Amino acid sequence: MTPEADGWGHKQVDRSKSRAWALQIHYSWEAGRDASVLDALDETMRTRTIAQRRLPYVRRLLEALDAHFADVDDHLVGALENWRLERLAGIDRGVLRLAATEILFLSDVPPKVSIQEAIRLAERYGSAESPKFVNGVLDALYKRQGSSTPLT
Repeated sequence: MTPEADGWGHKQVDRSKSRAWALQIHYSWEAGRDASVLDALDETMRTRTIAQRRLPYVRRLLEALDAHFADVDDHLVGALENWRLERLAGIDRGVLRLAATEILFLSDVPPKVSIQEAIRLAERYGSAESPKFVNGVLDALYKRQGSSTPLT
């Protein structure tokens, strides 16, 4: 059975697009218009249309980030070498936070998938150096965590 025949291919595409939406919402939230990333999601839903099949994963990812924000940032700070999280480009910081949230707190997403998806987001939305940088930081985070199961 092919991925398309069993629906897996569509699920993968929807999660990829959901991650892109989550990144846009994170970016909007960092711009300071909303109190929390979940407020930014609510605002986005008032002004834009997110496909209903993508919304559950967008919400799940952003809720996990919101619930574990300090832990995610602490893990990222531990994985950054010679960089401060607050000094990173907003897109890179968002990509890293979303992928770290998946790696650390979403047990149904394989960490290597999270890393690969983050690299794709960095290629699409970041600078020319972003994909390599994101890969390096997330690889370090993954290695620091070990190949153990996610925290939840």
